[in-house]
Amino acid sequence: MTRSLMAALGTSEGLGPGTGGTVQRVYEDLRRRIIDFDLPPDMTLDRNDLTEAYGISLTPLREALQKLHVEGLVRIYPQSRTVVTRIDIPQIYEAHFLRMALECEVVRNLALSPDPALITRARSIIRMQEAVAEDSAQILMFQELDEVFHDTLFSGLGRSALHRLMRERSGHLERARRLHNAQGRVKPIIAGHLRVIDAIEAGDSDGAVRAMRDHLGGTISHIENLRGQYPDYFA
Repeated sequence: MTRSLMAALGTSEGLGPGTGGTVQRVYEDLRRRIIDFDLPPDMTLDRNDLTEAYGISLTPLREALQKLHVEGLVRIYPQSRTVVTRIDIPQIYEAHFLRMALECEVVRNLALSPDPALITRARSIIRMQEAVAEDSAQILMFQELDEVFHDTLFSGLGRSALHRLMRERSGHLERARRLHNAQGRVKPIIAGHLRVIDAIEAGDSDGAVRAMRDHLGGTISHIENLRGQYPDYFA
């Protein structure tokens, strides 16, 4: 296995039993590593190395890589190699448009009939974010909790499938958010979550939409700055 790929995959604790099939679990693990820049843009993903690392055959690996290809996170060169793509700015704006439309509609509907159990769950997640916010070593945990918070809102409306669909279209946006959040944006994120939940609890649908728009607008307004800071990461 090549040294760079071995180093990137060497922190894995294994796929474990997990949920879903082998293809889905390999896809999710590779996707997470691409989003977190363990596998950075332009890295070549050797198929033999990956089958060795995951202890799987080529068939499920090909299917997992194909899912990443459809999402635009890797480029597959047949009979040659697979390479992690650079961040694509047009795809960022498309994903942001989709996310804005869906999430604003979700919080608007939640505010029309506030669910105390949902609000309690969401506030618990926010408290967990606050607990790890000051520890830079816990930034990945913070980011995972951020995704859990948004998934909780969709689940509260019975729309978890829409959240999965949105995520499958948001790989490039998620990488940009990782870069932005790494610059110390944890407190604004927490404040944004609180404003969203406060508005939902108050039954203020317009306020919930405004809070979500403000919350989601943070990264998108800094794309050009991020491209200037990380030119090797952007297409």
